[in-house]
Amino acid sequence: MKFSTTTKVVTSVVTSLVLATTLTACNRGGDAASGQQSVTLSLSTLSNPFFVDVRDGAQDAADELGLTLDVVDAQDDSATQADQVANAITGGAAGVIINAVDSDAAGAAVAPALSDDLPVIGVDRAVNGADITSLVSSDNVAGGKQAADALAAAIGEKGKVIVLQGVAGTSASRDRGQGFAEGIAAYPDIEVVATQTANFDRAEGLDVATNLLQSNPDVVGIFAENDEMALGAVQALGDRAGSDVFVVGFDGTDDGLAAVKAGTLVATIAQQPKELGKQAVQLMKQVLDGEQVAKDAPVPVQTVTEDNVTDFLQ
Repeated sequence: MKFSTTTKVVTSVVTSLVLATTLTACNRGGDAASGQQSVTLSLSTLSNPFFVDVRDGAQDAADELGLTLDVVDAQDDSATQADQVANAITGGAAGVIINAVDSDAAGAAVAPALSDDLPVIGVDRAVNGADITSLVSSDNVAGGKQAADALAAAIGEKGKVIVLQGVAGTSASRDRGQGFAEGIAAYPDIEVVATQTANFDRAEGLDVATNLLQSNPDVVGIFAENDEMALGAVQALGDRAGSDVFVVGFDGTDDGLAAVKAGTLVATIAQQPKELGKQAVQLMKQVLDGEQVAKDAPVPVQTVTEDNVTDFLQ
């Protein structure tokens, strides 16, 4: 029997498509070189030391559990993060761990992964509008209340304060702000006179705090929703930090803890970033092994002051 040229071409195309589909299915979740399952960790940014610690904790857990961890940096851009998640799907990742740039935008970004039956675990920040597998996060609302109590104690429960907010749209900023607002409401003699975003960034924290302090010279306290902004505020205050104006941060980074020990930062609400990364990878491994996991995995936070900072530095 003779085949026409058209028949040969069609047969070739169909064979190629079948082969490509088979290869994709075989490679789903596998690293061809190592034989290990591959998981993508998309972090909002690696310019912030907190998320470097998240990455390190995740990598330690991946090494221990025999997973290949593909870490990508979204550079605080939602569109970049969406592309990274899409690449994880087409690249055959077994699952996605996402630290959302924007909690709302992340929902749309992970939807194709969930449709493809890939597990998706959020870390540190929620993913809105999507039924993700699990969320590993600190109790940011409780932490915000703890920050309010620490700042109130430092300023004698009276006076004017300002708030430096994180990246708009992130659950961390929203929840910490909510907790602080609820906590500070218990102190009727404390007035929040200004609230402005500094995007979780130290340089922006310096600029925003400088401007707000100029327009509110009688401020006695500052709450920053992360340590980077708090350290920027400390720079803006100079010698006034820890004496005339008291600053409370959030995260418990190495620099934040050092500032608490030095007395320029009156307190920080310590998260456990390495533990966040570690638990996210551990949960992913359990899911890949067919186990059921909880929808929420809270990681405790603790108020750090000069009284207990040595314990955290150790």
